[in-house]
Amino acid sequence: MKTLKILITCLLSINIEAYTQNVTPVFISSTEGYKSFRIPAIIKLPDNTLLAFCEGRLKGAADFGDINIVMKRSKDMGLTWSPLQKIVDADTLQAGNAAPVVDLTDPLYPNGRVFLFYNTGNNHEGELRRGNGLREVWYICSADGGISWTAPVNITTQVHRPRQPLLNVAYNFTEDWRTYANTPGHALQFGWGRYKGRIYIAANHSQGGPQKSFEDYAAHGYYTDDHGKTFHLSESVNFPGSNEATAAQIGRHGLLLNCRNQQGSIRARVVAKSNDGGQTWSQISTDSQLPDPICEGSILNIGSKNGKYILAFCNNADTAQRNNLTLRISYNNGRSWAWSILIDRTTEKKTDFTAYSDIVLLNKKQIGVLYERDDYKEIVWKVIDWR
Repeated sequence: MKTLKILITCLLSINIEAYTQNVTPVFISSTEGYKSFRIPAIIKLPDNTLLAFCEGRLKGAADFGDINIVMKRSKDMGLTWSPLQKIVDADTLQAGNAAPVVDLTDPLYPNGRVFLFYNTGNNHEGELRRGNGLREVWYICSADGGISWTAPVNITTQVHRPRQPLLNVAYNFTEDWRTYANTPGHALQFGWGRYKGRIYIAANHSQGGPQKSFEDYAAHGYYTDDHGKTFHLSESVNFPGSNEATAAQIGRHGLLLNCRNQQGSIRARVVAKSNDGGQTWSQISTDSQLPDPICEGSILNIGSKNGKYILAFCNNADTAQRNNLTLRISYNNGRSWAWSILIDRTTEKKTDFTAYSDIVLLNKKQIGVLYERDDYKEIVWKVIDWR
C-alpha cells in the first residue's frame, strides 16, 4: 500500500509538471506597478504580432477600484513579451473588460486597424444593480499595431440602456439597464457572408433591481457595419441569468453566443444561436457538453472542414471550482465537441486555480491560450497543438 501511494504521488507530480511545461508568464501580480492582473484578452495582427491585454489593478485584486487597461506585445508567437504598456487610464476609477478586434475590411486602412472596446465604471457591481452608478462603453483604435492609440470614443448612448443617465447628454431609456460589461475577451469580425466586415462585441447587462439567483442579468451583443461610425444593439438573450458572453461566426450569416450561467442552477454554458448576424436569437439552451463553474469562457472560429465550420472553446471544465482549464474543438458549428485537451489544473483541494482565458488561432495547427493561473497570481501563455 505504501508503494502504491508513492507511485500515485509521483504520477501526480509528473502530471502537474507537464502542465507547467511551455507555460510563459506574461503578467505577474505585484510587478510592473500593479498589485494584480486580471481578465485577459488576445488578438493576432496581420503581421503575426500578438497583442495581449488585461486589467492592471493598482491596489489589489478587487473588481472595482483604480484599474487600467494594459498591454504587451510579442513578435515571436509568445516566446517573449514586451514591457508593459498602459492603454487606458480612467484616473482613479475602473477601466476594464477589454474586447480587442482587428478590422480587416476598411479600405481606409488596408493593413488593418485595431479596435479596443472597454468599459468604465464609477461604482461596485452590487451598487450598480441597486441603481447607484453607471458603466459606460468606449472604444479606441490603433492603425500602427498598438503602438499608438486614438482618443477614446464614448458609445454608451448607442449600446447601453440605462434609466438614470450620468453622462453630459440628454437621454432617458425605459429599459433600466444597470450593470454592463463587454464579453470579456476578444471581439470578432464577420469574415464572409451577408454580414462580412461586421464587428461584433458580445456583452451583458442587468435590468431593473436585483433579483434572486441573478435573474436580472441577460447577455446581448452590439455591432457596427460601418467601421465604428454607428453601433446597434442585438436582442437580449431570453435566459434569465445569462451573463459574460463570447461569440463566433457560424455558417455564412449565423452567430453563436456562448454565455456564463450566473444562476448556477445548471452548471453548464448557455448557448444562443442567431441566423441574422447576431441581431436576434432563434435557439437558446444550455449545453451539457460544456460544464462550467460559473466563470468566463472563450470561443473562436478557426476554419472549416467539409463545408462545416470549426470552433474552438476554452473554459474551466468543472462544476465545483475554477479548475481543469480545457480546450475543445467542434467540427459542426458547436453542436458537439469531438476533441478536447486539458490545458492546466491542480490536484490540491483549493479553488480558482485556473480562471478567465482567451484564445487565438496562431496557424493551421496551433491555438494560443492566455489564461489566469494559480489563484490569480499570474496570467500565462501556452500554445496547444490541436491537430
